[in-house]
Amino acid sequence: MGDPDLSRAIRYGVLVEDLEHEIEIRRSRFICHLSRVESSEDARAFVELVRADHRLARHHCTAFVLGPDRMTRRSNDDGEPSGTAGVPMLEALAQFTRPGEQEADLSDAIAVVVRYFGGVLLGAGGLVRAYSDAVSQTLLRARFATRQRMRLLELPAPHSAAGRWENDLRASGLEVLGTDYLAEHARIRLAVEDDPESIGAARRRIASMTQGEAAAADAGTSWVDLPAVR
Repeated sequence: MGDPDLSRAIRYGVLVEDLEHEIEIRRSRFICHLSRVESSEDARAFVELVRADHRLARHHCTAFVLGPDRMTRRSNDDGEPSGTAGVPMLEALAQFTRPGEQEADLSDAIAVVVRYFGGVLLGAGGLVRAYSDAVSQTLLRARFATRQRMRLLELPAPHSAAGRWENDLRASGLEVLGTDYLAEHARIRLAVEDDPESIGAARRRIASMTQGEAAAADAGTSWVDLPAVR
């Protein structure tokens, strides 16, 4: 399937951790480094880190995708024939579908493929396959989370009840971001799906749990990482 319409994206996939994987093709080593980045500056900094670790490599080819709408996309062949490295790497990132998902939605991700030349020319087609496979095979070994735009709620709680309320909210399936213990009371921070039905359900659960003694205040929206799926 093609890219989804993410102009109003409310969720997308992100990497949980950095990952490295190597493949060898006709004596050339292709080492793919994957990382989560949130800006072009982060991406450039990661490239420099990889480059510093592999100073003797002939090529350090790159591709990254950024943002909920995945509209920021860049690639670099770093000396390989034009279109044989960065573009296929970018396609592998942009077209990857996470386990359990219906559409490709991975973003805030960079791939750097380091090549140590083995003395055998691969040709344009061989290079395209090698760089694409290096990224694809590394992605298959990666773990992912879902980053989702969520409505934030703040629930004031007596110090004596905060721990119990937090446990009850977690048990009911609500995403508890944490509890702040202030001088006069505690403040339980929640994130719920940003739609009227989910917000209403959360408020009803809170009203029932507190017997109507407390209500959550709206604290705006934010992007929240939900638990890893794999």
